Amino acid sequence: MKGNLLYEGKAKQVFEVEGSDDQLVLSYKNDATAFNGKKKASFTGKGKYNNLITAKVFEYLKDKGVNSHFIRALNDTEQLVERTTIIPVEVVVRNIAAGSITRRLGIAEKTVFTPPLVELYYKKDELGDPIINDAHAFLLTDVTEQELQQIKSMALAVNTQLQVFFEDIGLTIADFKLEFGRNKNGEIILSDEISPDTCRLWDVNTGEKMDKDVFREDLGDLLSVYDNILNRLEAVK
Repeated sequence: MKGNLLYEGKAKQVFEVEGSDDQLVLSYKNDATAFNGKKKASFTGKGKYNNLITAKVFEYLKDKGVNSHFIRALNDTEQLVERTTIIPVEVVVRNIAAGSITRRLGIAEKTVFTPPLVELYYKKDELGDPIINDAHAFLLTDVTEQELQQIKSMALAVNTQLQVFFEDIGLTIADFKLEFGRNKNGEIILSDEISPDTCRLWDVNTGEKMDKDVFREDLGDLLSVYDNILNRLEAVK
């Protein structure tokens, strides 16, 4: 099934599917990066957790009517997805203040945002994925005003579902990053991944960080944290 390598990023490899122009194979790597790639490490087995957790999230969202590129998990580290052309705008939804917004705006960590904040970032590694506004998005990409509003609405709808999804396993989702792409019909659908690499997750009872901040801030063993999340999901889903 898996064909030629099309692209390799920080966290995944993207392969063609033999005999299909509409599908791709995503292969999750064991690498971890932070601070726009300035901090790097590799953890044997990490790719499995990102792949399987993402699969469970996308399966849940599909049941709730959220369209994504996800088709199915192929094995522990790979999944079959619909081919999309990624729109180079990363969408961050913030329920609770953490990370860069606390430094950028001087907002105290754990400040609750009501309603949630939606931020846009230009997906450009060499520029450090800078924060942008709507006008910048129209200037820098081919996204239309209607499409951008659709993307924001979808991001908030995903947020509503993820809050319930993670609350069911005793986690609070403070913030997360999404990417969107156009499929062969020009429809905008959720793409990329949703995992502890792209979400800030805190234990409801202890406040313990259960995401890539464990690596960013040298708080403990990343693999044991990701294993804990997968075990929680497998126990209830």
